[in-house]
Amino acid sequence: MHEVSIAEGLLATAVNECKKSGYGRIEKVSIKIGKASGVMPEALLFAFDAMKSDTIAGAAVLDIEEVPLAGTCLTCKKDFETEESYLLCCPHCDSSSFKIISGRELDITELEVF
Repeated sequence: MHEVSIAEGLLATAVNECKKSGYGRIEKVSIKIGKASGVMPEALLFAFDAMKSDTIAGAAVLDIEEVPLAGTCLTCKKDFETEESYLLCCPHCDSSSFKIISGRELDITELEVF
C-alpha cells in the first residue's frame, strides 16, 4: 500500500511548510488526486489519519478532490474527460493516439493553518 508513504510525505510537507511560515497548528490539508494517479483516496485518508495524531496536524482534516482523467485526441483533435482510472483509446474515434491533460496529479492545493 503506497498510500502510507504518500500520506507520510503529505504530512511532512504540510508540517514543514506550516512551521516555516511561523504557524503552530494545521486544521486542514486540501489535495487534488487524479483518477489515473494510482492513489486510492480512502486508503490515503486512512493512512493520513493514522499518522497525524502526534503532530501539529493532529486535528487536521484531509480534504480530497478527485480530478477526472482528461485529454486530447491527436487523431480527431477532440477533448475528452472520463471518470475511469485508465484509458486505452479516444472515446470519440477509438484512436490510441492521445495526450493526457489531467488525471495524474497529486498536489497539495491548500493548507489551513493557525
